[in-house]
Amino acid sequence: MTRRRQAPGSPRVPIALMLVGVAIIALAMGLRELTRSTSIDVGADDFVPTAPVLTYQIVRAYPHDPEAFTQGLFFDGGWLYESTGREGRSTVRQVALETGQVERSRPLAPSYFGEGLARWGDRLLQLTYKTGVAFIYDRATFAPLGTFTYAGEGWGLAADDRRLIMSDGSADLRFLEPSTFREIGRLTVRDGTTLVTRLNELEVVNGAIYANVFRTDRIAVISADSGAVTAWINLAGLRPATARDPRAVLNGIAYDAASNRLFVTGKWWPTVFEIQVHPRILP
Repeated sequence: MTRRRQAPGSPRVPIALMLVGVAIIALAMGLRELTRSTSIDVGADDFVPTAPVLTYQIVRAYPHDPEAFTQGLFFDGGWLYESTGREGRSTVRQVALETGQVERSRPLAPSYFGEGLARWGDRLLQLTYKTGVAFIYDRATFAPLGTFTYAGEGWGLAADDRRLIMSDGSADLRFLEPSTFREIGRLTVRDGTTLVTRLNELEVVNGAIYANVFRTDRIAVISADSGAVTAWINLAGLRPATARDPRAVLNGIAYDAASNRLFVTGKWWPTVFEIQVHPRILP
């Protein structure tokens, strides 16, 4: 019997070791794919967060238009500014916090569904849902100043001191340059290693990004640097009993930085709540 000679310089690698190596590579690729595709249903009863869960205390309740299908909200100069949705009923409005009275309002054309709202300088910027168009207004008069466009859906909009932050219903937040509205970056939001989708209305609070998660009672507190969820605010039980329509979900976060006050509301809610957030006390 003639023995096959190994080529000079070629290493002897046992077949079993090769198979183990292939298995490790396949497992690593599978875990990477799982990390990419898995998302959290933060509204599910069996949701177990990685980040700590905070609860709330109501400080004060303010009246709110129960016909307002709230899509965007922020606080500025003693006023609430609000974007409301639904085709044929969408508006941008300036609202007195203490009374809920609408001081100024501008309707959108019937074909547009109003979404997120933010201020940049002396302008208001309002997203729309599926039309890929955002409207620019003079903050003082609501006079239209122009539009800009974007790909995909528009959900939430906020601003820090450098850029606009936009959500589109996915786990990604987009950063926009506020003069050209050009996309300058993205951030993927995760709780641990798992994607958090349905990010909706946004607010910047002390450098962190707060995001309503659509159709849940939870707000994600997100690191603006890493996209990691650093805490969850569980607002279960806050929804008013009169907001019985299943579409009347939590949606609206506003922050008064001067007085460190946090406000939340929802679609068709008759109340804006000022809340204080604190750690959950476990039994």
